Amino acid sequence: MKASTRPLFFALVALLVCPAVLLHAATKRHHKRHHAASSAKTTSAKSAAPARTTARKQHRNTGASRPSAARKSTAAARRKSTSARLREVSYTSSAHSKARSRRHVYSPWTSPTFADSTSGDSVDGEDLMVRRAAVEALGPYNGSVVVVDPYTGRILSMVNQKLALSAGFEPCSTIKIVASLAGLNEGVIDPDSSIRIARRSTIGLTQALAHSNNFYFATVGNRLGFDRVTDYARLFGMGEKAGLNIEGEQFTPLPDAPPADGIGMMTSFGEGFYFTPLQLAAIVSAVANGGTLYYLQYPKTTAEIANYVPRVKRHLDIAQNIPAILPGMMGAVEFGTARRAQFDPDAPIFGKTGTCTDNRSPTHLGWFASFQQIGSRKLAVVVLLTGGHAVNGPVASGVAGSVYRNLVAEGYYAQTPAPMSPAVLVNGPATVSR
Repeated sequence: MKASTRPLFFALVALLVCPAVLLHAATKRHHKRHHAASSAKTTSAKSAAPARTTARKQHRNTGASRPSAARKSTAAARRKSTSARLREVSYTSSAHSKARSRRHVYSPWTSPTFADSTSGDSVDGEDLMVRRAAVEALGPYNGSVVVVDPYTGRILSMVNQKLALSAGFEPCSTIKIVASLAGLNEGVIDPDSSIRIARRSTIGLTQALAHSNNFYFATVGNRLGFDRVTDYARLFGMGEKAGLNIEGEQFTPLPDAPPADGIGMMTSFGEGFYFTPLQLAAIVSAVANGGTLYYLQYPKTTAEIANYVPRVKRHLDIAQNIPAILPGMMGAVEFGTARRAQFDPDAPIFGKTGTCTDNRSPTHLGWFASFQQIGSRKLAVVVLLTGGHAVNGPVASGVAGSVYRNLVAEGYYAQTPAPMSPAVLVNGPATVSR
């Protein structure tokens, strides 16, 4: 490079390089200022946080925002009441095969949904084919299955005897069987007419039973009144033992006043009443056989079975109204709340579901009261499930449907029934009518 051109070359290099150097230096200075400002802001926020917290506490403790002593005590009582109703339930869930984490959820119910429902049962005297069908159908659920011969009142199987013999649970919508027959007997409803349930909607008895319409049956209860509702409950065996000399059987007396929610809640949800599976089995058996309420008996030995004598508690004057409720009970299985029982036109199941919460226990409930006839054999099956939201009337209907199908598969209905003794005609109290 000639000496004369060197100054020009270095001047060009300076023009190209200096702006980049200056830009880099300016960027560094900007980042330093931003970092310093952020640090100062964070420090200021941290130092100001206690002051803001103190200010908020002082604000809450001043003037109009300070709760009175009465409000404090009410809030404390409410929290205590709520915590008393809740029970902590722990369960383990896994997102990956090697990683498990424990979660805690709260449930207002104390009964588990799943349990060994056969624990502690005695199978002496039971029809073992019926018991196997019931146990298999119930599966892992915490509940009871009671199977009765509606023509004799004999208990063929009682799965979970402790639960079946307990003091009972709210019957939920199964009370609508009794409400229907009471309403028909007293003339407050007509099977051929409808009740208005909305501005532009009416419903008849068959649809109301099939879909378990609460407004319809609340209307029935309001028309009947408390005295007639409890009178019919008593006639159907509520408030007394369903069995005859069954060891350990309990019951709950009838209510002496309507619930705070009104009489309609008694005939739509069963509020105020407590059914045992045995009581409900006796009621649905009376519907199945035309109106005879038998004492349920539970023979335990071969001799007791051989000498079994049916005992009639009373006759109910309902035979003329039973045909009016059967379409609704069959409709529940065909297209209503009990579809899980699986409708078969060649062997229809007649039943009624029930779903509610029993606050006395407390537990969520699933009921299904039913009967089926194939040939000359007829069975009544009552299912009660207890636990959480996983149990309800539709699930209970599925259990009952499985009982019937298991028995069909085993050839139970093809068996020749035992000859009936003339003692079947032994009567209890005089015929009951209203």
